[in-house]
Amino acid sequence: MVINPVKGTHDIIAEEANIYSGIEYDCRIVAELFGFQEIRTPIIEHTPLFLRSVGESSDIVTKEMYTFDDKGGRSLTLRPELTAGVMRSIVSNKLYANADLPLKYFYFGPCFRYERPQAGRYRQFHQFGVELVGATSYLQDAEVIILGKRILDSLGLEKVKVSINSLGDDLSRENYRKALKEYFSKNIDSMCEDCKRRLEINPLRILDCKVPEDRPIIEKAPKMSDYLSDAARVHYENVVEALKKVGIEVEQDDTLVRGLDYYTGIVFEFHMAEKDDVGAIGGGGHYKNLLAEIGGPDLEGVGLSFGLERLYYVFQQVNGPQTMDIGPDFFIMAMGEEEIELSFTLADILRSNGYAIEMNYETKSFKSLFKVAERKHAKFAIIIGEEEMTKNQLSVKNLKTQEQTVVKTDDMLMVFKSLLEDYMQDLEKKSLEENK
Repeated sequence: MVINPVKGTHDIIAEEANIYSGIEYDCRIVAELFGFQEIRTPIIEHTPLFLRSVGESSDIVTKEMYTFDDKGGRSLTLRPELTAGVMRSIVSNKLYANADLPLKYFYFGPCFRYERPQAGRYRQFHQFGVELVGATSYLQDAEVIILGKRILDSLGLEKVKVSINSLGDDLSRENYRKALKEYFSKNIDSMCEDCKRRLEINPLRILDCKVPEDRPIIEKAPKMSDYLSDAARVHYENVVEALKKVGIEVEQDDTLVRGLDYYTGIVFEFHMAEKDDVGAIGGGGHYKNLLAEIGGPDLEGVGLSFGLERLYYVFQQVNGPQTMDIGPDFFIMAMGEEEIELSFTLADILRSNGYAIEMNYETKSFKSLFKVAERKHAKFAIIIGEEEMTKNQLSVKNLKTQEQTVVKTDDMLMVFKSLLEDYMQDLEKKSLEENK
């Protein structure tokens, strides 16, 4: 019986996995440049964590969570996003009491949502994100948006549109909710069932409806910008101005509310400017009550997240199909049983000195071994035959230039270091010439 992957999941293999690793590396490096430290939280959490934090009016809670009872009768949920788990960890470990504020964490990890699989979206997916908790300045909202833009820049996704909105302070949102409820009450009979439910729980969620027939009604709804208090308006304008100072232009989107109920104040999304069909490739926002909602202190925060599958999909769409030829530094080709035994010891010495090594464990022809080395994207071949064994030397061949060098075994570490340095310099020079 053939067992296929569960619908909405996928295997990430070899070269594709290498690209994922490259994306994760760029995310990590940029986050660390901004002073964020890594945090890792469990995949499963108690269900009330998400009911209280994500919000009962969100699609995640009402339709998409993988929730089950364990053998002790406890309701557990596979995390649909990571922010709630980070907040729970901050409270559980009293991180707010043991570190200088603001707390700044970044994270990677799988998440689970029961939604319709589509391009770049899966039921099991992976998120990267950051959380800055203890936010007291509009500059911290701006800093997180800048961090997100710098990550996209580092991936070569430079034609990015930044959409931004303000959900205002408590007074602003209360007045806006009343205006939305009054407006949508007149039109709700012709709208979808989700909108009818959201009207009573949280009318702001209606703005996030994706049903095409509902969009014309939504687009004529009152605008949040008309209900902002003076303080909320100044905060919003300060964030926009701070972004402009570092060269990031934004577009105001009055219908932008994001998919989670915990957002207050600034919310934002990143879109590809020339690919409207791609949708949001990441986003986030400010939250005022999230930490306090789950038993922590009254600290505000701001965060963002990217779906790594989404970033991979967009990366491929923008740059064309990409591969990352990450292969061994050296592929050792041993021509006989005695040579294979020597290669095994040699491989261990080289790996202990930081070189990536592969070798053959069965005798094969030169021709077939070179084909294996090429398929594995090895940089150099180390050839060990009867002559090399007799003379205590190695033949080393650059698989790109086909240049071959004879190296005394005692000198190999020094020579190999020089060969790899020259190889990488040539590779960098070629890359610079191609990008001119």
